[in-house]
Amino acid sequence: MSGKLGFGLMRLPKRGIGIDIKQVSEMVDIFLDAGFTYFDTAFIYPGSESAIAKALVKRHPRESYTLATKLFATAVPSESLAKKEFETSLKRTGAGYFDYYLLHSLMENNYKKFDKFHLWDFVREEKEKGRIKHYGFSFHSGPDLLEKLLTEHPDVDFVQLQINYADWENPSVRSREIYEVARKHGKQIVVMEPVKGGKLANPPDEVKKLFDEVAPGASYASMAIRFVASLDGILSVLSGMSNIEQMKDNVSYMKDFKPLSVAEMEAVKKAQKVFNASAEIPCTACHYCTSGCPNKIPIPEIFAIMNKRTVSGQLEQTEKEYKDLTKNGCGAADCVACGQCERACPQHIPIVKELRKCASSIRCDS
Repeated sequence: MSGKLGFGLMRLPKRGIGIDIKQVSEMVDIFLDAGFTYFDTAFIYPGSESAIAKALVKRHPRESYTLATKLFATAVPSESLAKKEFETSLKRTGAGYFDYYLLHSLMENNYKKFDKFHLWDFVREEKEKGRIKHYGFSFHSGPDLLEKLLTEHPDVDFVQLQINYADWENPSVRSREIYEVARKHGKQIVVMEPVKGGKLANPPDEVKKLFDEVAPGASYASMAIRFVASLDGILSVLSGMSNIEQMKDNVSYMKDFKPLSVAEMEAVKKAQKVFNASAEIPCTACHYCTSGCPNKIPIPEIFAIMNKRTVSGQLEQTEKEYKDLTKNGCGAADCVACGQCERACPQHIPIVKELRKCASSIRCDS
């Protein structure tokens, strides 16, 4: 059971403008020493594959860990460039092979491209060559599309799904329904965003009070991660840890993992109702939306300020934060409604509409 914790390598600690390799190396050592082995990176995580080469691959025996990475075809113009990502990932990591390899972020608006580029056949061929041990895909859509994909590709070894207690019954994410589809097909599940981009590590005060009553002294992140780790069929629960403190906290309760108690599960159900009633923008700060933005608008950071404004009512403070954020660049009012951000967003947020609300509410663009 202790092996369920996975090290998500998307939000690694920074030192200056680069990744803090020294701190990542220490985090890797703590993780491995505790008996965990699953590391998850991706071709499009800036600097991540190269960082894990230095912090993990060059420092530990290959058989002591399992490494996952991903092929992102959405923004690639040709089949050859899409397939080249695999070779690039091998070169960056120096891992020799990947224990788990994923077609990355399949959604309604992009899944046909993976067929067009023959990427399902490609990963099967690489598995036959031994350069991939297990192949699967990460998924950001509804249960109907997941049903279609698993029916058409029954040899998939696993799927990576966004599951957390806040989204369990969320009608735009439908975590429970997609989980049930994957289990119906007998697939193991890697969980992403169990702490919802860090939101569940610092939930609303009402939720904190609920958890403090049933699990005094426990971190709020631990309730989120233990919720998904308590489900059947979970191969790994990815935590995008950003510092040593987060690593030590996660290891502390996952090393000798215990499923949620009846009282804890009841508290989680009450917390779900709080989140379902929330007016917050459900952004997880993955930054997929920003890479193609023609005006380089810092969308996740704007949404974070707007959410703080909505929840706390700190009008003057959030206006100051917004001015500081946008003083050298573009703000919410500079959105040209091209829609590329919405096509890239795994959370299916109506970003253009939300940016208009931010521009109107914060009133700092003029």
